[in-house]
Amino acid sequence: MNSPKLAGWFFSLAAIFLSLDCSTAEVNKAEQIAPDVYFHEGDLKGSGHCNNGWIVFEDFVLVIDGNFPSGAREIIPKIKAVTDKPIRFAFDTHHHGDHAYGNQVWVDNGAVPVAHTGVIEEMKKYETGYYGGQPGRWEDAAKGRQDVAASKLKPPTLLYNKDMIFDDGQHRVELLYFGVAHTHGDGFAWLPKEKILFTGDACVNGPYNYMNDGNAEQWVKTLAAAKKLGAKTICPGHGPMGTAQVLEDQQAFFVELRKQVGKFAGRKPEELKAAVENLKATLLKQQAIARYVGDFFPAQVEKVYVEMGGKPFQPKTAAVDDHKQHARDHGKELVQVK
Repeated sequence: MNSPKLAGWFFSLAAIFLSLDCSTAEVNKAEQIAPDVYFHEGDLKGSGHCNNGWIVFEDFVLVIDGNFPSGAREIIPKIKAVTDKPIRFAFDTHHHGDHAYGNQVWVDNGAVPVAHTGVIEEMKKYETGYYGGQPGRWEDAAKGRQDVAASKLKPPTLLYNKDMIFDDGQHRVELLYFGVAHTHGDGFAWLPKEKILFTGDACVNGPYNYMNDGNAEQWVKTLAAAKKLGAKTICPGHGPMGTAQVLEDQQAFFVELRKQVGKFAGRKPEELKAAVENLKATLLKQQAIARYVGDFFPAQVEKVYVEMGGKPFQPKTAAVDDHKQHARDHGKELVQVK
């Protein structure tokens, strides 16, 4: 029953199943998606947790995303339930709290936080007074989440510029960087043998695209580069895992958003503001991308318009409100976790 041929047949069948249904995983349940490879869909609405993954190598475990401290503590027992290998590395796909604030928990459990160099630059810019600047999002999050307040910010200490490779002869994971997307430091974890891609929030599966720290035009190009890998299974930063179609749809959303906003390039911001609901209706009519349209849509329209040379049309407090909404979506004010 444990023969390699039988195992190979099982995971081939699982791959076929995944290609037919992009919602096979359950929230808060660890799913084995290939030999020694796991995906865990986080409880975004209830706890603000991102998705996680982990790969069991011969001598250690590599975890995808640091999560919030409470998310890290939730994942660790699930990892230990399937392997006694030590957790040695935790890869932050980007700098946001739900992907990196749990780093100290991983360090306390023997892991080293890993990230693209852009993550440190973004942390210095947005996240914290840790580097001697003004208090930032970390300090703000600590006011609303007990798990953050009880922890310490631990920036990643093992960094890469273009790529970093983990390879024990049986499993290979390539940490890659393709350019600006959701942030200026988005990293991907690519498993070439299994054709599995962990994307962080550079690709999500639902209305979770917060754009204020990224650039839509470059995001499209970054996703185009990621598509060239030929992934069969996409493990997004939020929402259910799925086939390569998830990556395709994520890119198509931004292409269509830029197309519709581009019709207003050079026109007065008031004209675009009045047209937001019509633009929203236009995108909602397109089945492949409708699921990406949500509460952030007015801000997404404005962001693209400003990138095209326009002026903001939302109230001056809108950017702050959108950031707070992003924080709420990621659990800052929804839960008080011990």
